[in-house]
Amino acid sequence: MDKQDRQILELLQQDASLPVNELAEQVGLSSTACWRRIQKLEEQGVIRRRVALLDGAKLNVGVTVFVAVRTSRHDTRWLDQFHAAVATIPEVVELYRMAGETDYLMRVVVPDVAAYDRVYKRLIRMAELADVSSSFAMEQIKYTTALPLEYVGV
Repeated sequence: MDKQDRQILELLQQDASLPVNELAEQVGLSSTACWRRIQKLEEQGVIRRRVALLDGAKLNVGVTVFVAVRTSRHDTRWLDQFHAAVATIPEVVELYRMAGETDYLMRVVVPDVAAYDRVYKRLIRMAELADVSSSFAMEQIKYTTALPLEYVGV
């Protein structure tokens, strides 16, 4: 990956709807060459997909809850059951398996505490959990989907 690929990625992370000719002009390539590079980055899986970022508050899911989950079960069957169960809950927008005290960390978006309580009850019915700890975000200080590109090729 060279400097122009990184520039393309930087621009697409800011606005994936930019026309190819504008991208090409900004990185100093022809439209065809720029399009080929984008296709190559998609084929390599560097660009996984292009999406629209929506405003949760305007869609009535402006409350973010971080949920730390601990379990006493670590067998494959439980893992498969838990992963499948969480996949059916649309309010869970991120899920990570962690190292340390917390086994899983998830980000949940809901309109209010009552809606989160329904998600919580659904979650604890689906899988055997040792502990579920919820933290409500009071203010979003920084949010980005843009990944840092200075480590590419290091």
